[in-house]
Amino acid sequence: MKRCGEMARKLRFLREQMIKAGLSTSTRPSAGTDVDVEKLEVKLGELEAEIIEMNANNEQLQRTYAELAEYKLVLQKAGEFFHSTKSIAAIQQRELKAQSLGEGSIDSPLLLEQEMVTDPSKQVKLGFVSGLLQRDKSTAFERILFRATRGNVFLKQAVVEEPIRDPSSGEKVEKNVFVIFYSGERAKNKIVKICEAFAANRYPFADDTSKQFQMITEVSGRLSELKTTIDVGLLHQASLLQDIAHQFEHWNLLVKKEKSIYHTLNMLSIDVTKKCLVAEGWCPVSATTQIQNVLQRATLDCNSQVGAIFHVLHTEESPPTYFCTNKFTTAFQEIVDAYGVAKYQEANPGVYTIITFPFLFAVMFGDWGHGICLLMATLYFIFREKSLSNQKLGDITGMIFGGRYVILMMALFSIYTGLIYNEFFSVPFDIFGPSAYACRDLSCRDASTQGLIKVHSTYPFGVDPVWHGTRSELPFLNSLKMKMSILLGVAQMNLGIVLSYFNARFFANDLNIRYQFVPQIIFLNSLFGYLSLLIIVKWCTGSQADLYHVMIYMFLSPMEDLGENQLFVGQKFLQVMLLLLALAAVPWMLFPKPFILKKQHEERHRGQSYAILHSVDDPLEMDLHPNSHGHEEFEFSEVFVHQLIHTIEFVLGAVSNTASYLRLWALSLAHSELSSVFYDKVLLLAWGFNNTLVLIIGIIVFISATVGVLLVMETLSAFLHALRLHWVEFQNKFYEGDGYKFQPFSFTSLSEEDE
Repeated sequence: MKRCGEMARKLRFLREQMIKAGLSTSTRPSAGTDVDVEKLEVKLGELEAEIIEMNANNEQLQRTYAELAEYKLVLQKAGEFFHSTKSIAAIQQRELKAQSLGEGSIDSPLLLEQEMVTDPSKQVKLGFVSGLLQRDKSTAFERILFRATRGNVFLKQAVVEEPIRDPSSGEKVEKNVFVIFYSGERAKNKIVKICEAFAANRYPFADDTSKQFQMITEVSGRLSELKTTIDVGLLHQASLLQDIAHQFEHWNLLVKKEKSIYHTLNMLSIDVTKKCLVAEGWCPVSATTQIQNVLQRATLDCNSQVGAIFHVLHTEESPPTYFCTNKFTTAFQEIVDAYGVAKYQEANPGVYTIITFPFLFAVMFGDWGHGICLLMATLYFIFREKSLSNQKLGDITGMIFGGRYVILMMALFSIYTGLIYNEFFSVPFDIFGPSAYACRDLSCRDASTQGLIKVHSTYPFGVDPVWHGTRSELPFLNSLKMKMSILLGVAQMNLGIVLSYFNARFFANDLNIRYQFVPQIIFLNSLFGYLSLLIIVKWCTGSQADLYHVMIYMFLSPMEDLGENQLFVGQKFLQVMLLLLALAAVPWMLFPKPFILKKQHEERHRGQSYAILHSVDDPLEMDLHPNSHGHEEFEFSEVFVHQLIHTIEFVLGAVSNTASYLRLWALSLAHSELSSVFYDKVLLLAWGFNNTLVLIIGIIVFISATVGVLLVMETLSAFLHALRLHWVEFQNKFYEGDGYKFQPFSFTSLSEEDE
């Protein structure tokens, strides 16, 4: 493992060098390059050492090149300074000689006569220090020099036009060439220390013009030679890295495989007596024969005299969960797994989510025009899935691509519910035939339903187009969507309770499910199942009964006569019976479980629940038996309080969860109203101006609002609400999700980055 980790480190180093060089690794491992791990280890060591040496040499050459480049600038800038200074000095000397012949004036220097008579041999010659300094430090540098030498220096600076590479850091910075004139050794020492403190690079300089020209020529020649050497070195390094790039993915995959193999082998235990390795793990029952065949083939391939033995063990540990999925069902299973992984043999909500999730989304998103737009966007990802699967997509695009089949089902169901609502970008169409209603007389207007009479048979599919744009739209469509939301919610919650019963067949110890299935079904359907029945009866009979009044007075005045709100014969008696059943279901959920647990605890102490001795092969396995915990302390009050909390949660949850399904109605109404606003207040309003420019602007605004708000924000909103209805209202009835995934050893699951 350490050797594999070291090889992985060297590969990471090679990857970094390729990235610096602007090279990309080949996505496909090269064929015909079988390399042994031992040889690869040696080769990677040689390559690392060679590249490190190349980098060191190149760094030294680059540093030398930068120093020579700075030296050349100093020679040029300081040479120009000395040349111009000598020219000015010669001119001034001639002027002084001319003035010395005449009389002195008030403008003449006070020490002119003394300077003229001074012996040239006694004149003091000034020393100087030259170099380069960062431009942003020049002001502070000059101030410190002045203070340290009490102003007994002369500083001359020249600006370098373009940024130059600093030899120490290797980065390009803006610098100034400076020359400092001083007198005395003490001043020189101070200047040198200040230059070192400000990271100023000092370079030697000769005041002789001929020497300056010679030094510039030598430095230019050395720069040319270094440039050639650096280019050859970089070319050689690029060629080496290019060869590595062709083999890199193959080497990286080989090291990962080798590391994962040894990591798995480290999990095995050693049987010292039999001198073999023993591996314990999980595998699907359907893969048993396949595993045995693979082991036999491996024995033949390695010419082993002893074959591998495959033996099925019996254990009390909870097995991992494995669901066989394909590219269509994977995304739906991921939606469920995000809530929690099913434990072994627990009912998988992913089976139902394939239909219920896109359908509940479509109830909120119902518009077959928007559904077609969503379908076209999804088909793009589906038709290009082979090419897109090999590309690195962004976070948002990757999520959309991964859930492309979920969005496909959402789009298809949206088209279906949109046809039921008869909405195409909020506009109704009579695609299934003419409307069943027409105007009776001239007083009939679109703003009122008065005067409409039925002249054709009922509209065959979906909402009659005449209901759109009339005052009846709000009560009719609201009533349809609201009552449909209640029906869907009650049906899905009943499905969840039924699934809890099937889960109880595999988890016999879960008394919370076994002894509460019947009272939960009774309580839920005595109230909200009865409400669903009233909705269906009202739809079938066309009654004008007020269901709100019926449900409210079912609790307040159960014995009161229903009057005009009666939908069928015997409704009053049925309501009383259902109310009594709902009240009886509450203590039924509360009391049986604590007393049953207490009885089982007492039976264990009396020895009535012990297993037969010969039923267990190993006496030590008796400790693992589920009924072996009889000596644990039993707190009846704690169990009773826990069951009381669970009962209250279900009773209140039945009400709140049913009300939560009304979000199907609310979001559907919001989607329809937003679409209608964009159509009426943007598109039709722009059309009414009879102006081409205004119409084009209106179309652009309409398309932008439709895509941005209705196709993006509303899609995300409906998706999240459908997700909540599945996680909270549906799955909490039966799904615990406290298992763990089956993760077999596989080379295909190796991550791109080393752990």
